[in-house]
Parts: sequence; C-alpha cells; structure tokens
Amino acid sequence: MSVDKILIVDDSATERALISDFLRKNGYTPLTASNGEEAINTAREQLPDLILMDIVMPEMNGFEATRAISRQTETSEIPIVLVSSKGQETDKVWGMRQGATDYMVKPLTEKSLIAKLGKF
Repeated sequence: MSVDKILIVDDSATERALISDFLRKNGYTPLTASNGEEAINTAREQLPDLILMDIVMPEMNGFEATRAISRQTETSEIPIVLVSSKGQETDKVWGMRQGATDYMVKPLTEKSLIAKLGKF
C-alpha cells in the first residue's frame, strides 16, 4: 500500500498545522478534521490512505471516531494511528480494540512520525 493522503484529526489547530507541515515537507498530502464527526465524514468523502487520530476531543472522542470509521464498509480498510498525550498501556489496548492499527504518544517529532509512516 502506498500512503499519500493522510487525514489529521485533532481539535488543536496548532497540532493540525504542525503535523501538516511535517507531512508536506516529506511529500505527503495532508487533509484535516477538527473533531470526530468531521473525521468520519472526511474519511468517507476523501478516502485517505491513513488517519492520524487524536483521542481527547470534545463531543466525539478519537476512540468513538476510530470505532465508527473502522466499522463502516467504505472506510474499514483505512489504517488509523492514534496520536495522543495519553500514554498508558490501557489506552493503547483500548485503542486497538476500537479498530486502531497503531499508537503514537505526543509530542510527535517529524522524525518519529515519518518513521512510523514508513511502516505503512
């Protein structure tokens, strides 16, 4: 699988901008969503190659959005990497149970992100 379009889901405009910059500098095409509901809609409409999903967001958290995206037929094959400041093992296990493919703990560095993306 070749990864080009990556959906960044985070309620922080600063995080979205920072991760978008990392991706653009390394030849990826970033898409953004600021909450879980927007993430579900954008995933369905744009069919990104991969999703970077924050967990702690208002209204619909990243676990709920991951569960929804991973269980919809048209988006179930999109890998989802949870990206969160929540670094407990229980958070990682729960995230995988919701349908996530991988997990990264914030703060992200450009090097760690690009290395992770190289696995997909």
